[in-house]
Amino acid sequence: MDTVMLSRIQFASTTIFHYFFVPVSIGLALLIAIMETMYVRKGNDEYKRMAQFWGKLFLINFAVGVVTGILQEFQFGMNWSDYSRFVGDVFGAPLAIEALLAFFMESTFIGIWIFGWDKVSKRVHLLSIWLVALGTMLSAFWILLANSFMQHPVGFAVNNGRAEMNDIWALITNGQLLVEFPHTVLAAYATGAFLVTGISAYKLLKKQDVSFFRKSFEIAAIVGIISSFGVAIAGHAQAQYLVETQPMKMAASEGLWDDSGDPAAWTVFANIDPDNKISTHEVKIPYMLSFLSYSKFSGSVKGMNTLQAEYEQAYGPGDYIPPVRTTFWSFRIMVAAGSLMILLGVYAIYLMWRKKMERPNTWFMRFMFWGLLLPPIANTSGWIMTEMGRQPWTVFGLMTTEDSVSPNITSGQVLFSVVSFTAIYAILGLVLVGLFIKVIKKGPYAMDNDHGESHDPYNKEGSHAFS
Repeated sequence: MDTVMLSRIQFASTTIFHYFFVPVSIGLALLIAIMETMYVRKGNDEYKRMAQFWGKLFLINFAVGVVTGILQEFQFGMNWSDYSRFVGDVFGAPLAIEALLAFFMESTFIGIWIFGWDKVSKRVHLLSIWLVALGTMLSAFWILLANSFMQHPVGFAVNNGRAEMNDIWALITNGQLLVEFPHTVLAAYATGAFLVTGISAYKLLKKQDVSFFRKSFEIAAIVGIISSFGVAIAGHAQAQYLVETQPMKMAASEGLWDDSGDPAAWTVFANIDPDNKISTHEVKIPYMLSFLSYSKFSGSVKGMNTLQAEYEQAYGPGDYIPPVRTTFWSFRIMVAAGSLMILLGVYAIYLMWRKKMERPNTWFMRFMFWGLLLPPIANTSGWIMTEMGRQPWTVFGLMTTEDSVSPNITSGQVLFSVVSFTAIYAILGLVLVGLFIKVIKKGPYAMDNDHGESHDPYNKEGSHAFS
């Protein structure tokens, strides 16, 4: 493989691995803040213990996420120096703000939260975790601002062969950011929620610390269903924005080679043949693509062949069609995982509403346990669709991926770093999983017992020992 492909593989692998941890941190921070708020308002120590238990998982995840994220910014200088030279004056600013403002804010108040349980008042301590949650959201904002510039470049001018920022407000109000930010943050909230419901479901199946994990499950289920519906709504808005700004990505995500006609049908399944530029064995839902694109049951969508001709006229000769199979199927995997999350969340809320959480169905709890994998699947496939669908551009309409790679590195050097970083990340992943399992096995009452035995104030069947 050449340096371009190897650099892309390295960036994809490190970014995907890092993004396993980012949504968990954002989602858990919110849930912990909610739990501690309930403790401060109700004075029930069980909510305090909930914040502390899930806080342990948050801190482990946060630490590993920081380590895996450090490499991300260095990669721009290592493998993508031409990209950094061209857009560094624009792209570097939000990354610097994220580090100096949001990350330092998170780190400072995480310290207060960890060490301040008995040293500051309840309200100050509660404020610290809410500021951590706000900091994680601000981190996401500035990172997504940088990514939105790559998807839809605004607020810049090209001088002396370099893109220079000339309107920070245009970057902040970038339409791509306005649809990408809520979609991503809501997905992160869903990720944290389904992690908590999944672990809680496992503990409830084992009849361990029943009261604790039932309450954790119920709080997370409410956050999970709200955020899952929010993701779907925000994703719909993002799809409509794609039709305007990156129609080629939209066409590729539909396997649409020729113009759709009016009304446009949404393709559920298709056999994509990029060599012959056709899609066969298609299963379609009439009118649905028009609705997804325009919120009405009429309107056509341009196909990749039409857009290829338009792009050649606008940008010069070249192949502007992205990897269609990858874009097409990653989008459907994301939609399928998100739909399953909504279904599981709706049923969980139904059980809570009917007060059937005392003895939930075993099969449902097993589904909820494995459901903790759905958000990472949806997040990963969504980002693959977002980034692969932009190809061959690094910055859409301005700079191609091929022109972005560092000119003085060899394929051997990149291959060595790919293997090295993959090995390091695998070790970090195993460490995180091991620590998670250790904390979960000990349970929330391990602090009261050196042997990690449960001191659940409720019995195994969930009946109250005290009110």
